[in-house]
Amino acid sequence: MTDPAFSAPGADPSAGALDGLGLEFHHVGVACRDLDLEARPFLALGYRPEGDDFVDTTQGIRGRFLGGLSPRLELLTALPGRDVLDPWLKSKVKFYHLAYETGDLDATVASVLDRCRAKLVVAPVRSVAFKERRIAFVMLPSMALVEFIGH
Repeated sequence: MTDPAFSAPGADPSAGALDGLGLEFHHVGVACRDLDLEARPFLALGYRPEGDDFVDTTQGIRGRFLGGLSPRLELLTALPGRDVLDPWLKSKVKFYHLAYETGDLDATVASVLDRCRAKLVVAPVRSVAFKERRIAFVMLPSMALVEFIGH
C-alpha cells in the first residue's frame, strides 16, 4: 500500500499534507568545525551575521545566524568535548537540517510523527538561540532532519 505522504510523481501533492499547522520556513542548519572559517565564503556572497553568536549547552553547540540573503543559515559547531555534529561532519554533510516555525510545537510534532512516520530525534527542549522558545527535531523516513521552533 502506498503512503499518501510519500506518493509517486504525478500523484496529488496535497495528499498527506500537513495543512493547518502554519509552518513558516526559518533556516537551513550548517554543520561546521569553525564558525569564522565557515562564514567567510557566505559573507563574500552577501550574507551578514544576525546578532551575536550563541552557546547552547543543552544541545552542545555554538551557533551563528547569517541572513540578508535567502535562505537564512544557522552555522553550528560542537562545544569542546561534544560530538553532536560528528555524524554529519564525518560524512561531509554541511547542510544538515531544515527549520520551520510553528504556532503549536506539540501539535506539529505529533502530526509529523503520525502522518509522515517520522521519528523523534530530540524531544521538545528550550533553546538559547530562540530566547528559550522550545524546539524539537524529527527525522523523516527520507532521512531528512527537520527542526520545529515553537512560538
